[in-house]
Amino acid sequence: MSVPEIDALVFDVLGTLVDEPAGIRAGIRRLDPSLDDSGVERLLSLWQRHIEREQRRVLDGSRPYLPSDALDREAAEAVAGAAGCDDPDAVAELALSGTRVPPWPDSAAGLARFARRYPLIGLSNAGRTALFGLNAHAGLRWHQALSAEDARSYKPDPEVYRLAVTVSGRPPERLLMVAAHAWDLRGAQALGLRTAYVARPVGDPPAGSDRFDLYAESLADLAEQLGVG
Repeated sequence: MSVPEIDALVFDVLGTLVDEPAGIRAGIRRLDPSLDDSGVERLLSLWQRHIEREQRRVLDGSRPYLPSDALDREAAEAVAGAAGCDDPDAVAELALSGTRVPPWPDSAAGLARFARRYPLIGLSNAGRTALFGLNAHAGLRWHQALSAEDARSYKPDPEVYRLAVTVSGRPPERLLMVAAHAWDLRGAQALGLRTAYVARPVGDPPAGSDRFDLYAESLADLAEQLGVG
């Protein structure tokens, strides 16, 4: 597979560079330490289903745009209610677990390696405030961090990817979108960006019909494919 000629890398954040479910699990355990693993997973699934459903509702126009931290608060209220907790301080603390998520072991070093050759853009569905907290907590460093809030939408809306095209000043085909989610890469591909899938335990693997430019097992693998020393 030939390596595309690119001028900048655009990274998804949630799932690709940070382990979002791990952070939310930790928040659920703090909310109710008596929960066993199956109970934690049940509440994590409730959180994830709420976020996915409400983002879809924003995309199809059935509810106004709300940034991710507002949706996290809704998810936290649903989880706390299911756990039998009505303490508003505990709910507020749980809502923050959506941004207190650990990076994957190779994320910080991988970004530093890529930055030696390419400008790096973070492009996340996280709102501005949430993205600020995510980056600080996980130690992620960018040349530019862009939030879907600036488009008042969520990926895979083309207008979110257009943010990266606009800020870079480069044509879409000169940008490489890096993500662990095939749905995210399809969205970028639809606007003309080049695409690189990086495998992560919590990602969305490519379907047989997907044709991305690069496929990597890790950030180190992607760096090797791009010839980044």
